[in-house]
Amino acid sequence: MKDQLFRDASAITRSADELQVEYTTGEIVVRIWREHLRPRFGLLVVASLAMLLTAATTGAIPFLIQKIADDVFVAKNEQMVYWITAAIVIVTVVKAAAEYVADVTVAYLGHRFIADLRLQMFAKLSRADLNWIQRVHSGRLLSGFLNDATLIRQTASRSLVTLGENYIKVIILVGAMFYMDPRFSVLLLIFMPVAWFVLSRQRRKMRKSTTKSLQETGDLSALITQTLRGMRIVRAYRQEDREETRAASTINRALEFTMRGTRARALSSPSIELLTGLGFALAIYFAGTKGVRGDLTLGQFMGFMTAALLIYAPLKSVATLQTQLQEGIAAASRVFGIIDLKISLREAPDAKPLKLDRGEIEFRNVTFAYDPENSVLRGVSLTVPPGRTVALVGPSGSGKSTLVNLTLRFFDPDRGMVLIDGQDIKHVTVESLRDAIALVTQDPVLFDDTIGANIAYGAKPPQESGVIRAAKAAAAHDFIMALPKGYNTRVGEAGGLLSGGERQRIAIARALYKDAPILLLDEPTSSLDSEAEAKVQAALEELMRGRTVLMIAHRLSTVKKADLICVLDQGRIVESGRHDELVAKGGLYTRLHRTQFGIAGGYTAPPPGSADEEAVAVVSK
Repeated sequence: MKDQLFRDASAITRSADELQVEYTTGEIVVRIWREHLRPRFGLLVVASLAMLLTAATTGAIPFLIQKIADDVFVAKNEQMVYWITAAIVIVTVVKAAAEYVADVTVAYLGHRFIADLRLQMFAKLSRADLNWIQRVHSGRLLSGFLNDATLIRQTASRSLVTLGENYIKVIILVGAMFYMDPRFSVLLLIFMPVAWFVLSRQRRKMRKSTTKSLQETGDLSALITQTLRGMRIVRAYRQEDREETRAASTINRALEFTMRGTRARALSSPSIELLTGLGFALAIYFAGTKGVRGDLTLGQFMGFMTAALLIYAPLKSVATLQTQLQEGIAAASRVFGIIDLKISLREAPDAKPLKLDRGEIEFRNVTFAYDPENSVLRGVSLTVPPGRTVALVGPSGSGKSTLVNLTLRFFDPDRGMVLIDGQDIKHVTVESLRDAIALVTQDPVLFDDTIGANIAYGAKPPQESGVIRAAKAAAAHDFIMALPKGYNTRVGEAGGLLSGGERQRIAIARALYKDAPILLLDEPTSSLDSEAEAKVQAALEELMRGRTVLMIAHRLSTVKKADLICVLDQGRIVESGRHDELVAKGGLYTRLHRTQFGIAGGYTAPPPGSADEEAVAVVSK
């Protein structure tokens, strides 16, 4: 992209991303007032009074200048020298104190406002639908927390100062000018409507360019996050140049959109300066002609010119606010888009705590689709008896993990019900449901905290003895104690300082510590080597004892001891039974078994519409 300082690149465009929601300026301003400023009305009053004092003391200066010229230099009144000197000292002290109070109060209101926004965003994301979370790249969400929110704070603080202090200054100084000479005041301000019209044309361009710049910044954040996570693959495939090219494209596009906004903002200031200067020149001309004729005293002229000079900066600031404000409006539209995100999975108004008796799980004619055109589960009915282990096996995409997600009520079925001890989980509180379930996944999620904190995750307060007992049961205590800081060792980002087997045993210890009656295992050993798998399997057997277990496994060696094995294919249960029974049937499980153990006649996925697919459908019926 060639350097262009004063002209927009006409070829560069982009569409909206997942975070962009359109709000009008009025909607944003009213919402900020209602939700964030009105609850802190007392601080707003303090800031307003301080800004009023600042403006009033500024407006007093032209009158003091007039008094000095007329009463001291012209009338030679010696007493006025002392009075005016004292008045200047008082005005200066009051102005300085008022400015300090106003700046600190406004800064706090701005920072508090952004802190509240970030809390609202985090609360919404922690409860947002998982399918939406999975669609939006984490880098874009991170950009919303950092870049968008920071831009709102900067604009909000600037706007509060401008709308408050500078508007009051303009009003007081304009009043002083009209008091001294109305005709000159009209000459000075006559060009302001023209300036306002020019600025209004730049306002739309400013908002659009800022929106696009924030979108590109989100793309850059997503690219950086993705590259850091996949750095081993990037280097292994020698794609450093490709990633650098992608980053350069995104950075340059962000620069172009930023410069579009910069040009719009930069044009506003000279416009005001030019038009105000023309009005000032006219005022000087007419004031000079009147002074020559003796129709205007020196004090009146100096007071009026002082007011005109003092009004220039706040008037310019107020006028250019129209373009500056659009930066914050564009960022606020993205932030409020997250806060206003509709959550489809809600707790029923009459939801009651789950009454756990035996821990039986039942899927009753469950149908579910992430995409309306592609069902993942099709009329699945399955019962997991209390205290027993049911294993789910089958090809990838057959719906195994979806059953686990439905059990935890990460999603609700499109049709059918999920029941625990005969209670539809849609009518129990989410808190009581998830308190009754422990989850161990294929890729154990550890947080960048100590090992002890990860094991006791969610416990209030954590108990050290319980943490150690859970770690011993998960066969993790010995390797933990071999670490330099034992249970106080930090695991790093995503547990990166531990091996895969160690991370998995920490996750199992976490489930043991929770001591929930229902256990969900989502391929907990599929990514481990044989030695680590043996250790984890021993820990799993301890974890599963006496609990209702729903297990997903690709390795059939881990499900041989299950009380019931259900084979899923294309969203239906096509076979069920014990391991030996299913192997002897010669069906899909047999083919999966032969494939894994290198026996002739292994599994091959049937093409859509084939005779094998129809046979599977018949078995499921």
